[in-house]
Amino acid sequence: MDKIQHALQSLLDRHRIVFWYDAKKELRHEYEALTLPDVHKIELDNNEFGVKHRILREEPNQKFLLYHEGPQPDVLDNWLLDVLLAHGEFKADQVSIWLSELGLGPEFWDVVQDHLAFFKAQSRRTELKKKLNPEVETTETVRMKMLAVCASPSTEPRLDTILEKLLDELAQGSDDSFRTITRSGLDDFLWGKLEHDFGYKSDKPSRRDFAIELFKSCYALALGEEALLSNQALVFLNRWKDSRKHYQAFEELSGQYADILSIEQDLQSRDFRALARLDLFELIEQKILNELVNQLVKRTISATECQKFIWRRSSTYWFETYQHVYNAIDYASQFFAVLKETSFNIRSLSDGIEKYTQTWYQLDQLYRKYIYHLRASRQITLLQDLSEQVENRYTNNYLLKLNDTWQHLIDTSQQWQIEPITAQKDFFSHYVAGFRRKNIKVAVLISDGLRFEIGAELQKHIEREGRYTAELESMAASLPSFTQLGMAALLP
Repeated sequence: MDKIQHALQSLLDRHRIVFWYDAKKELRHEYEALTLPDVHKIELDNNEFGVKHRILREEPNQKFLLYHEGPQPDVLDNWLLDVLLAHGEFKADQVSIWLSELGLGPEFWDVVQDHLAFFKAQSRRTELKKKLNPEVETTETVRMKMLAVCASPSTEPRLDTILEKLLDELAQGSDDSFRTITRSGLDDFLWGKLEHDFGYKSDKPSRRDFAIELFKSCYALALGEEALLSNQALVFLNRWKDSRKHYQAFEELSGQYADILSIEQDLQSRDFRALARLDLFELIEQKILNELVNQLVKRTISATECQKFIWRRSSTYWFETYQHVYNAIDYASQFFAVLKETSFNIRSLSDGIEKYTQTWYQLDQLYRKYIYHLRASRQITLLQDLSEQVENRYTNNYLLKLNDTWQHLIDTSQQWQIEPITAQKDFFSHYVAGFRRKNIKVAVLISDGLRFEIGAELQKHIEREGRYTAELESMAASLPSFTQLGMAALLP
């Protein structure tokens, strides 16, 4: 009784006049028991002409439920046929009741009949009704919204969002949503959509088979090779993997299918440069990093090319995971490039300080950054050969040469005075005294062992704030250059 009342009320919300032909003559009791606010009930029993005059002329704004115990009259004998065609008809079978409940017309009868298991659940009908717009629905859009309900109430009725839910559950080892889709008889509709939109075909379609083909085809498409699926599949996979909501499912399935698709073996024959934009499998990242390290060790890649390649990788999926490795490789390549262009010729003490503060300090800076990212990456084995070359060149081609040349100048100097470099002992008179004479407060921060290259980086950080200006100057330290003497020299 409640279903009939609800269905009738739904129809009357959309139509001023609703016809009810009780073909089997078994629902009179339900008709008589109905209570419909603001609706007049009239039984049709050889009174059609008078009823027609009343509902169309006498009470043109009143709502009516017109009940007839028996089947609908033949077309030529039906005095109310024009009114029936212009308004609504209530049918008391289950499918019709559900259609009425959802606000859908008789053209959707086959949709309900083909998917009875879906509509038997009140919860699914309730969620479907929330998504429906009866005025614009087609049989396809209704089925798509039914798929979305099977996936989850919050799923948008789009193929990509439905697929995301199914792939998430596949990665978790769950099949709740897909079982609901299958029980509801919507699996054929799903495979049809996947064939139409992505080109997926299989004699025995399944979630897992589709997912494997998705990774396989997208790998080929990204390499510019032929694939079963269309480019639309690659668009979907890229969007799915880049979503923070679904990244765990992507990583799980990517790891599983890399083995199934023998990606490691395939990568062995590929030039790493052809993989610059690929990020479907973590093995691709590992292949690229190994190749970059080998290229640097063999000196077959320039610093410029290395930096450009790393920049192209910076927007890929696994870059953040291996960011410290990339940074270590980048700084190593820059270190080799700067060292190659550097000649340690020093004409005087002041010339040596000038060259160091203009250029040579970068070698210390690049070395420090390489060591930092090497340790942060925890990829000591991967970077072992590169680290040996960096250490060897830093020690023998830089420190040793610079120190030998510098020591020779020290040995030939009569006094520790480097014009025009300011001496450390003159710090107060050179930098601070002028402010104090004007009664301006000055804060002096003293940091023991702050290397010049770190000062240069600190200057850049300050300037990047956009609120301050900063200048960097060098001074000649007091000798011997130990902490107590150096700090004391900076004081008034």
